[in-house]
Amino acid sequence: MTERKRKLIIIQISLLLIGSLIILFTYSDLEVTDKEKIITTETQQKIEEQLKNDLKDGDIFFNIEYSGLDLAGNRFVLKSKEAFNKKTSQEVINMKFVEATFYFKDGTVLRVLSDGGIYNNKTLDMNFEGNVRANYEGSELSAQKAEYSNSKSYLMITNDVKVKDYRGTMFADKLLFDIKKQTLNIASTKDGKVNANVNLK
Repeated sequence: MTERKRKLIIIQISLLLIGSLIILFTYSDLEVTDKEKIITTETQQKIEEQLKNDLKDGDIFFNIEYSGLDLAGNRFVLKSKEAFNKKTSQEVINMKFVEATFYFKDGTVLRVLSDGGIYNNKTLDMNFEGNVRANYEGSELSAQKAEYSNSKSYLMITNDVKVKDYRGTMFADKLLFDIKKQTLNIASTKDGKVNANVNLK
């Protein structure tokens, strides 16, 4: 064996040993103190028990979508990033980060967004709660609560209602949109007046 081959073999063995030591220290089961743990074992067990209890009570869904026709023949699509139901009332779906789109037979489209909501998959009724926003025919609406009744064919919007479009801005306590008749009733409980700033030009 030549001197050059011997040196190459020594270098290869040295590199193999260094590599083995690096792998050993990287993947060895080193002790981690309680302070270094991100979640303690006790907290981890509590989280696992909570998840088990939630699954016993009902089901959790992510990125769900419902679509169908209401009793008036209008098509709708309802989406939610997160939802859950209870085994005792599986038809009621509690939702977070809700988006609903209503496609009316006259060609108009109503889009409703909210932080939370409830959907009944039997009656097709929907409730929207928290930071409710809606767009319809160039008008922007904001409120804290909206209720869509499939059986009675209306959309009621309440709590801090504000409507803004090219005609101006309006504040009211309640808007009631009759889907069949395509009419809008505006109500106010404060002095019986609706606050509106209308552009007459």
